[in-house]
Amino acid sequence: MIGERINMNKYETLKKYFGYDSFREGQETLIDAILSDRDVLGIMPTGAGKSICYQVPALLLPGITLVISPLISLMKDQVQSLNQAGIHAAYINSSLTESQISKALQYAAAGRYKIIYVAPERLETYGFLEFAKQVEISMLTVDEAHCISQWGQDFRPSYLKIVEFIKQLKKRPILSAFTATATENVKDDILCILGLHNPEVLVTGFDRKNLYFAVETPRKKDDFVINYVKEHEAESGVIYCATRKNVDALYEKLAANGVAVTKYHAGLDNEERKQNQEDFIYDKYPVMIATNAFGMGIDKSNVRYVIHYNMPQSLENYYQEAGRAGRDGEAAECILLYSAQDVMINRFLIDNKEQNQEFTEDELAAIRERDEERLRAMNYYCLTRNCLREYILRYFGEFGMGECENCSNCKKEFEYIDVTEAAVKIISCVEEMRGRYGINVVAGTLLGSDRAKLREYGVSVYSSYGSLKEMSEAGIKQIIHQMLIENLLFVTKDKYALLKVMDKAEEVVKGIRTVILKEPKKDPIKEKANVAKERGTATSKKASSVKGRISDILNSRGLDLFECLRKLRMEIAKEESVPPYIVFSDKTLADMCVKLPFSREEMLQVNGVGENKFTRYGERFIKEIENFTGGVREKLYFGE
Repeated sequence: MIGERINMNKYETLKKYFGYDSFREGQETLIDAILSDRDVLGIMPTGAGKSICYQVPALLLPGITLVISPLISLMKDQVQSLNQAGIHAAYINSSLTESQISKALQYAAAGRYKIIYVAPERLETYGFLEFAKQVEISMLTVDEAHCISQWGQDFRPSYLKIVEFIKQLKKRPILSAFTATATENVKDDILCILGLHNPEVLVTGFDRKNLYFAVETPRKKDDFVINYVKEHEAESGVIYCATRKNVDALYEKLAANGVAVTKYHAGLDNEERKQNQEDFIYDKYPVMIATNAFGMGIDKSNVRYVIHYNMPQSLENYYQEAGRAGRDGEAAECILLYSAQDVMINRFLIDNKEQNQEFTEDELAAIRERDEERLRAMNYYCLTRNCLREYILRYFGEFGMGECENCSNCKKEFEYIDVTEAAVKIISCVEEMRGRYGINVVAGTLLGSDRAKLREYGVSVYSSYGSLKEMSEAGIKQIIHQMLIENLLFVTKDKYALLKVMDKAEEVVKGIRTVILKEPKKDPIKEKANVAKERGTATSKKASSVKGRISDILNSRGLDLFECLRKLRMEIAKEESVPPYIVFSDKTLADMCVKLPFSREEMLQVNGVGENKFTRYGERFIKEIENFTGGVREKLYFGE
């Protein structure tokens, strides 16, 4: 009954109602704080078990727990799960009629429910407020707490009503807040706006080690998706598109290719969306194509891949959407298909975003500036040649190991190209233009393009016009983006994104500093296979889906040597203050284990070892291999 504590401890509650023998990382810390009457803020990645952190104490506290959530689908799922577990719960949102809501509140006042999920908009209604004043509310939980911050990726003004609602209660309940994605600014906003008292703040980390991240730039996105889905036909996946038009078009193509696929976007009526969502959840149609309107609160554990057909507007959105893969902890893939046009699509969506009338002009300008910053960070994620996981973790204020070995960049072989000469010409052009134009105009000017807009601006009068005509425009932009990452250039935060020169650029002009591009090594055979695959002519499903894990290549003794070489690589990396992958990639180390080079000539036959690399590191690796093998050539790999 409401008003009495359940005569069980947290472990018995966890076992009885949820069937678990132990808590996951961080859960017990937050539960203990709540049971000690402390407020809490939990920032935990998708799939970490945030709901347990408030559901267990809700059962042990004497009164009702209100859970504020913006997600109607999540409310329904959670309440169904709780009721099936023997826990009386209810939800109150716009999907119910007024008579249904009235009856639910009557049952709640009579002590039937321990947990009630409620939409934030409902808090200011007279009926709900009167109900809340009459019952004992032990805890108020704010789910998706980032929505309360205007700097959050999904700010909802209705969340600000929570603070006023709490002030009107006879007794302040314990406050608990949870989110999966929050930058430092958003975290501070949550703490401040909710006014958490002496809170237990727990950040368990943002890393999802079971997820493989990749950025691909296929010539034809549709062909890439069709081939990928067919190669993973036994698996469930989500494909996100930026627009309804893209969703509909891709849906038609996949369906025409015999894929069991469904779709979801705001242009469909409620009944169709509901049916399509259920068909996906129950694996009737294991592939879902959707806009970002889909997925919030969907707890489907067996999603093996999430493909982004277009680049999202922010890393917050991307990580939240990609995080719907692999919620069961098993390996899953998150693939983003990038094209430069995606930036223009997202800028159009930002320009046409519905504005909240409650904001002042200055506040709207600040929000617009923040949207532009997020979009740039998302674009840089797609362009970086460094570890993708490390990029994501750094964005959220966390630091990894520099390489994860489980993303597309860490799996590639790279070469390093000195582009300092071109960088000097870019700096000269930006300075000559006095920072009055954006990247497209600067790149077009350096290329010597004769586009109408460039003629209108009269850029042909600049001495830098055509100074990089031997390059492609995409190549010039790539160097510009590298210079932005290195803080040699910057773009203004307004919607015009004007390109300007930083003070550090003077070091490049004076020859003190070089600009290096990290480019994937070209493999003609592999490139030919990729082209065939995109055209739908690839024939070997097995060849295209093999990940090439080291453990698939080396036997147990080979793996022991591989670890020895990794340790040596780490020692060298620390000595030279460089990431380990700059020394040698894992693929190169694996090839050493296969070929066992004992001489300079043999080492130069190893994939990824050039003359310079041999001069710098070769002898030390040969010595390590000799020490491990005793100078005896043996077979450390599978196969012939």
